[in-house]
Amino acid sequence: MKKLIIPLIALTLLTACKKTPEKPVPNIIDSMAQVKEKSIETVAQKKKTDEVAVKTANDKILQALKSKDYKTFASFIHPEKGITFSMYGFVDPKEDMHFSKADFEKYLFTKTVYTWGAQDGSGDPYKATINDYLTKWVFSRDFTASQYSLNKFIAGGNSLNNLKKIYPGQDFTENYIKGTGKDGEMDWKTIRFVFEEFQGKQYLVAVVNDQWTI
Repeated sequence: MKKLIIPLIALTLLTACKKTPEKPVPNIIDSMAQVKEKSIETVAQKKKTDEVAVKTANDKILQALKSKDYKTFASFIHPEKGITFSMYGFVDPKEDMHFSKADFEKYLFTKTVYTWGAQDGSGDPYKATINDYLTKWVFSRDFTASQYSLNKFIAGGNSLNNLKKIYPGQDFTENYIKGTGKDGEMDWKTIRFVFEEFQGKQYLVAVVNDQWTI
């Protein structure tokens, strides 16, 4: 009799298990995908607003440089992080000239000479006042008539461009003037501005010039 009871119990339990409806398992992958998609949409919406602000700041800075209105230029320097100047596309935070906003404004109209870097080819140090550097190097061409790009590089030379590595995730603009046929189009020049938002305004944290190097 005992032998008969055990199989009956087992059969009853098996039947009960089959009749019990399975609980729906939440699709974690789908949920994560939805969250990621919403995040991307949010970033895209924010980026759209930033594009207008960055382009406006870019154009005002170019116009200030063209007019030699360096007080207006200084107003775009990041209040806390200051500004770094790179002579060429390769950014070297340890060697490139850096100013706090206060120091830039303090020495802007003085005759203090700084070493901004080494000139390509000769390797000679490039020495100039802030005023001369902005006039003769940073704005050596009329970049108000240049080709504009946001977060994309137009110019591509033979020197290393590490801007995205040094300033990861930050908005940057490129203002590119193509080369001329008489020099094999190798006399192109570009100026890049790296921006960071602070208290609702776009500020400069870096000015990076670039051109064909030997």
